[in-house]
Amino acid sequence: MTLLGSSSLMWGVAIALVFGATILFALGVASFIGYWRYPLRRRLAGIEAEVAGATSGTGRRLVDVLGPLGRFMGSGSGKERSRLELLLHRAGFRSQAAATTFYGIKGVLGLALPSLWLVGARFLPQLSSRQVWFAAGIALFIGMVLPNKLLERRVAKRQRRLSNGFPDALDLLVICVESGLGLAAAIERVAGELRFSHPELATELALVNVQIRAGVDRETALRNLSERTGLADIRGLVSLLVQTLRFGTSVADTLRIYSDEFRDQRTQRAEEQAAKMGTKLIFPLILCMFPGFFVVAAAPAIIKLMAVL
Repeated sequence: MTLLGSSSLMWGVAIALVFGATILFALGVASFIGYWRYPLRRRLAGIEAEVAGATSGTGRRLVDVLGPLGRFMGSGSGKERSRLELLLHRAGFRSQAAATTFYGIKGVLGLALPSLWLVGARFLPQLSSRQVWFAAGIALFIGMVLPNKLLERRVAKRQRRLSNGFPDALDLLVICVESGLGLAAAIERVAGELRFSHPELATELALVNVQIRAGVDRETALRNLSERTGLADIRGLVSLLVQTLRFGTSVADTLRIYSDEFRDQRTQRAEEQAAKMGTKLIFPLILCMFPGFFVVAAAPAIIKLMAVL
């Protein structure tokens, strides 16, 4: 009776999950058909994408499909949603629907992976019901955690690219300010110079200039840059520029001093990495080179000793 009850419960949950996935698929198909049926709607969506700088038409349809589920899952604490929106901004996703789409993707994966496993588990009769449900729980955990890990990895990669382009931007900013340009004009010129070599950093600097032109205070625009990137180097530069603007000191001298200090910090970090290299090479040398050296050096003596004995 217990085995029969657990099997019935498993079938019921599997049917419920498949039913939920089917509803989501049906909503997606209906949204897709409705989108392509009305040319006016396609034209309006294209205009909105051009104005808002949104994603392509496929991304827009994905937002429409995942919107209801994402809004349902993202209706929890505002603190968690704020943290997610900050991570999405640092990853390069600035759309207003980015958080909703992210929650929708988590919901789809959380439903799809356990459903696929429960359906496929019917072809593995050697597994007990406890094992099946344990694996389904693992699939649910993976579906809910995997998007977060991928987002954090994307943020780390983007921050690495921003950090690689920051020294060039700082040197160009020093040159522009010392040549007589104001801070806003210098940031705009640096953004234009870096749009091919470091496009992501150029976009962040261009956003600072756009906010200043829109009427945002320079200190607020610079602090927004620090929040969007999350880099300690840019945070230090922003703090220094904010103090300079507040007390009225020379921006050129401040940037020159920070550039020298930043160059010294880079040299110190490089020396630190070089000093750690010997310790990091111990394990590869022991595991890869020492066995071959031992065979070449000691194998003839061992062979002769075995022949004598």
